[in-house]
Amino acid sequence: MLAPKGKNPDEPRAWTDWARTVWASIAKMLGELAPKGLYARALIIIIAPIVLLESVVAFAFMERHWNQVTRRLSEATARDMAAVVDLFQAGAYTDEGRLAELAQTRFGLSLTVMAPGKLPATQPKPFFDLLDRALSEEISTHVKRPFWIDTVGNLRHVEIRVNLDNAILRFTAPRALTYASNSHIFLMWMVGTSVVLLTVAILFLRNQIRPILRLAEAADEFGKGRPIPQDFRPRGAREVRQAAQAFLEMRDRIKHHVEQRTTMLAGVSHDLRTVLTRFKLELALLGSTPEVDALRNDVNEMQHMLEDYLAFAKGDGGEAAAPTNVGELLEEVNEEALHYGTPIEIRMRHPNRDLVLPLKRQAFKRAVTNLVINAARFGDYVVIRAGADKEWLRIEVDDDGPGIPPAERDNVFRPFYRLGNGRNQDMGNTGLGLAIARDIARSHGGDIALGESSMGGLRAIVRVPL
Repeated sequence: MLAPKGKNPDEPRAWTDWARTVWASIAKMLGELAPKGLYARALIIIIAPIVLLESVVAFAFMERHWNQVTRRLSEATARDMAAVVDLFQAGAYTDEGRLAELAQTRFGLSLTVMAPGKLPATQPKPFFDLLDRALSEEISTHVKRPFWIDTVGNLRHVEIRVNLDNAILRFTAPRALTYASNSHIFLMWMVGTSVVLLTVAILFLRNQIRPILRLAEAADEFGKGRPIPQDFRPRGAREVRQAAQAFLEMRDRIKHHVEQRTTMLAGVSHDLRTVLTRFKLELALLGSTPEVDALRNDVNEMQHMLEDYLAFAKGDGGEAAAPTNVGELLEEVNEEALHYGTPIEIRMRHPNRDLVLPLKRQAFKRAVTNLVINAARFGDYVVIRAGADKEWLRIEVDDDGPGIPPAERDNVFRPFYRLGNGRNQDMGNTGLGLAIARDIARSHGGDIALGESSMGGLRAIVRVPL
């Protein structure tokens, strides 16, 4: 079907796409401005309906009650003025003083008779001109004479001048007689009740959010391999208690699984090492021949592979976190890697200040040792940098070796994965060193990433939360 002449069939679609783009941009901006915390979002959920309700009530009050009362008061004032004007024009009171006294005692109006002339120039209307508009309409209806009105010159009174043929009558009326001046009481009550409601809501929400924060802190400590706070127990609402109880049960199951695995691996390690020890003793008794030397090398390689496999399966071994001096730990790693013959330099960001934080010392030492040995095997020079900021411990191990291609930097953390380049041709390499290091770093709540070293080789970055 052809589109009507002169119309583009793609225009509605383009308009829809544009509207969607604008809406998506607005939603994204609001999402960025919106608070991220549960406490702040819950407060907004409570505050927004209160503010909306009060706005509707205030609008209804201003539009109906205040407007109606102000018009009734303005109408009464205009009628009183009209009565005084009629008495003056009828000549019922030749004495202006008696007429002014009558206006004051009976109507509450202050009257001054002025000489005939022109009325002052009209003043600009105030921003909130409800009183000015209502009083002007009522005077026009009941007095029916040229007039001038001033509702902003005096805070307590309203001045009205009526131009007659032989005089100008100047009325001064209390502001309370012309419009509803007690609206501030309503506003004070509204604001006061809002403050009370918000205070109660804030106190209640704080008590409800605290168990959730405690649960998050306990989960964070457990994820970093540290003991959860001793005073932690299920608290708060029923759903929060269920989540806390589920977390405690999950923690117990994980600890039981780790203990079982550690016990099993300890037994396997003991039995296999006993057999390997017997092999070594038997080989030592056979003397030195090419065949025996080859078999001895195979046994040594088997022992090395067994140690790697057990270390990978064992992970952190259920070791508890304890305060650890990172500088001393790196010195120990350096001493154990000296037999590779590669120069290793340690650079601390703050050498005069001890860097101490809770770590599973032996496991973390194994992770750093694996990275340093990996760098020492393939590089001629290794630099270890360590420092901490407000949230993270950062250790960098740089070498000047062949490096690892960017596409392979994630793959090398897979167990038993071997590269095809010169960095992974060592026959003694089981392909578990980086996998073990990353598992240990993640058990501390951190991670390991690989990048390009400033020396042209590989840079391994260990990040662990403080």
